[in-house]
Amino acid sequence: MADIRVSLVSYAGTDVGRRRKNNEDAFLVDDDLGLWVVADGMGGQAAGEVASQQAVETVHEMVTSGLKRNGGKGAERVLESAIQGATYMVFGMAEMDRTKTGMGTTVSAVLVQPEQLLLAQVGDSRIYRVRAGQAVQLTEDHTLINWQLQNGIITPEEAKTSKQKNVITRAVGNRDYVQVDLLYCDVRPGDTFVLCSDGLYAYVKTDELPELVAAGGDDAVAALIHVANERGGKDNITAVIVHAYEDPDGPVRVRSLFEEHGPETRRGEDS
Repeated sequence: MADIRVSLVSYAGTDVGRRRKNNEDAFLVDDDLGLWVVADGMGGQAAGEVASQQAVETVHEMVTSGLKRNGGKGAERVLESAIQGATYMVFGMAEMDRTKTGMGTTVSAVLVQPEQLLLAQVGDSRIYRVRAGQAVQLTEDHTLINWQLQNGIITPEEAKTSKQKNVITRAVGNRDYVQVDLLYCDVRPGDTFVLCSDGLYAYVKTDELPELVAAGGDDAVAALIHVANERGGKDNITAVIVHAYEDPDGPVRVRSLFEEHGPETRRGEDS
């Protein structure tokens, strides 16, 4: 049986929402390189905007140069080093400008590999995969709420009303180093990956994603943002949709259409 190969194409959008004056989200899409990033900044004096934009620019630059230097090899090290580089840059900028002390950002990234996708995660933005009408969350939120749930300290019902919903346990830039989760995920023709900030998933349930992204392209991005705004829009809203389609000249070889491959090789521990 001949290999099945896929290419990936992306669509993206961001919106300030209905409550905020500034948009502290940023995103990066580079279909040629096979890199997609969402970042949700935090910090006063517009520092969140600075942190998120600096992070996506640094990750893009360092991944581009790192893969070129290594001949496309060593993707794990390249992507993790790029996020560490962004961490160091954002932290250094805050050290030089005290009005930006404590600024930081989440980073959720997807990088194409020859047989799968490499995902990187810091913070509480998310990456989902929609396949055959079902959506799954691939990344883990680095939040106090999630840690408490995992350790049985609170119940899911208590989590819904907790005042600590917005406390994240990892961020790019609030210190000069951060632990990065790296995980692999398989891809098939027809899959759609959704990278988003919490301003989107706070209003859109996982099981609603298949129907909302079914429109495809820019219409799907607009639908996601519209729903989040209609349901409250109290935060900035960013969505990047990456769609996989069969292409004999595509960069990714599908490992098997008869096996299920979930996220693999998770790394990084909260400190």
